[in-house]
Amino acid sequence: MTNLKFKKILIVEDDVDILFSLEMLLENEGYTVQVAENGAVALELIKNNGLPNLILLDMMMPVMNGWQFGLKVHALYGHLCPIVVMTAAADAQQRAKDINAIDWLEKPFNFKKLLTLIKKHVNADENIAENLNQAIIQLK
Repeated sequence: MTNLKFKKILIVEDDVDILFSLEMLLENEGYTVQVAENGAVALELIKNNGLPNLILLDMMMPVMNGWQFGLKVHALYGHLCPIVVMTAAADAQQRAKDINAIDWLEKPFNFKKLLTLIKKHVNADENIAENLNQAIIQLK
């Protein structure tokens, strides 16, 4: 069985209440969680700490929105880290397709569905993110 403590999830969300709730839920489930209030902060976290196993991404944020972040992450790191779009905007599925995200969740969402999606994608290919993290660290 996989040790979730070594599974890192990055939450990119500008709504403090949602951010806090997700952080507490995922930490209680055993995940290591990083948080960013916009895409620019998230990119800096990735640069300094390597890719997470999964990114939960809001689309409508100040400074750098989800579209800009998703395109930039893919340009820098390819598609090695799965992104799940979380949005209250109409047509969440299309928003996910716009940035080649692996999945989507419509807000408001229930935590059971969220956890199911996370478990589905966080273990999809455990070695890819770790190999890239080592390459990023060596480039520093």
